[in-house]
Amino acid sequence: MKNLNKIYISILLIILTIFTSCSTNDDDFSTIDADKTGDIQLKFENGFENLGGIVLNKTTQTSANGQKYNFTTLKYIISNITLIDETGNEYVYHKNDADKGAFIIDQEKAVANIIYVDLKDIPQNKYTKVKFGLGIHQNAYLLGHDGQALFWDKAKENGMTWSWAAGYVFVKLEGLYGTTNATNPYKNHTGNMGNVVANNTPDLYREITLNLPTTARVTSKIKPAIHIMADLNQFLSGEKNLTLNTSTENAMGSSQHLINVTDNLSKMFRVDHIHNNESN
Repeated sequence: MKNLNKIYISILLIILTIFTSCSTNDDDFSTIDADKTGDIQLKFENGFENLGGIVLNKTTQTSANGQKYNFTTLKYIISNITLIDETGNEYVYHKNDADKGAFIIDQEKAVANIIYVDLKDIPQNKYTKVKFGLGIHQNAYLLGHDGQALFWDKAKENGMTWSWAAGYVFVKLEGLYGTTNATNPYKNHTGNMGNVVANNTPDLYREITLNLPTTARVTSKIKPAIHIMADLNQFLSGEKNLTLNTSTENAMGSSQHLINVTDNLSKMFRVDHIHNNESN
């Protein structure tokens, strides 16, 4: 009987410990000090039809028009990340400051198919939406080299700038395509060419707003991780069903085909889940 009592007491102590731990976490979630900051992480996962795991040079998809295709290169730029709280107030992370607020999502550098973007010094709050730009806004680009030298050099090193004109490559997709097998090479590079107003060319910068399935709670002790899925099936099978052929397989800039590609890709993102993790 004494041994049974000891067992019961041990079980009760374990339950109390778990309850206390959960209560502490709840307190961390609910106590928001607007004068302090915390961190947040965006986790980008590229896949087909909301399934992660694209392997460059290997994973093959079939488009709505029956074309087989894969990726040997899969990169895009995000910038102007904005967090929106429960009351609709927005916090923009280094708005139009490419050196501090623009990031290259490169599938080649994925770790277990995840590309991590860490944001520092975020005001403590409960956030319900995340917004970001696909590409670089004209206001940032027009600051010139001095206003974005660090990111420009990084983008250039990663092949995300034009070689024949000033400007960024917003999305770089390369690979193979075909009807029965993916054997024909293609390159689709989207982006603006200099000053779009002065040059009277389309602006391919797009802004994406995503609802969060649960609140991302930023505190000094909690670092939320927002897991964003990118469905690359949208490339050719999105808002418009597109076809790769001799007129579109080597498309660069802002042609009508690439406008369609951009509009398709701007719909590829969704938030899968959120982890409100304790900071290290």
